[in-house]
Amino acid sequence: MTAIRLLAAALALAAPALPAPAQQARRAPASTNWLATVVITPEGGYRQGNPNAPVKLVEYGSRTCPTCGKFAADGVAPLRQYVAAGKVSYEYRDYLIHGAPDFALALLNQCMPTPRFFSMLDAIYANQAAFAAKLTQLEKTNAAQIEAWQKLPPPQMATRFAEGMGMLAFAKAHGIPETRARQCLADPALIKRVAKTNADAVNVHGVEGTPSFFVNGRRVRAYTWDRLQPELWAAGADL
Repeated sequence: MTAIRLLAAALALAAPALPAPAQQARRAPASTNWLATVVITPEGGYRQGNPNAPVKLVEYGSRTCPTCGKFAADGVAPLRQYVAAGKVSYEYRDYLIHGAPDFALALLNQCMPTPRFFSMLDAIYANQAAFAAKLTQLEKTNAAQIEAWQKLPPPQMATRFAEGMGMLAFAKAHGIPETRARQCLADPALIKRVAKTNADAVNVHGVEGTPSFFVNGRRVRAYTWDRLQPELWAAGADL
């Protein structure tokens, strides 16, 4: 199912510019646990690692994208060796290539306290196949309902997909009570932030697919870890 155009139209109504909290880079002692250093960036992404790292990696990702899931499975663990060493910072930004399901998962992921964003992201990717199976079943048995959900205002649209795909139970199992999850799915500030990051992916950075990687601001032709790692080396990351 491709719902990105319907979603974009819905979010455009709910997405005036929203300033994200500015983060200032500070020098930290050598003992800093860079994997535990997570901030929200002005672009609406989540950055893990040393803000002064010589190599700054940005991924525009989709939690329902199989290629993104493959990178999460194969590339994130070795990437975090560079992050832990302070050589690379890793920022994840949302590009909702599959529309409403991505939107609901983004809101629930950002419902987590900031320090736990990446652990939740890892868990979502690990569960990607289960979410996909539930969506496929819904499309087979309730195609008209799926189409109707996509025409709802953003809060209701996100909530319906979260209910139908088992996301609320998943979030609860990872520490987000259902009441809190439902609040996040309807949170105007979260919706605006996700919408702006998604819109800027296309309008500012020219993103067309996922995953899309930028190394020190330069778009690189890499979709897998074996292609991305040489780009990090070339930019100055070494262990």
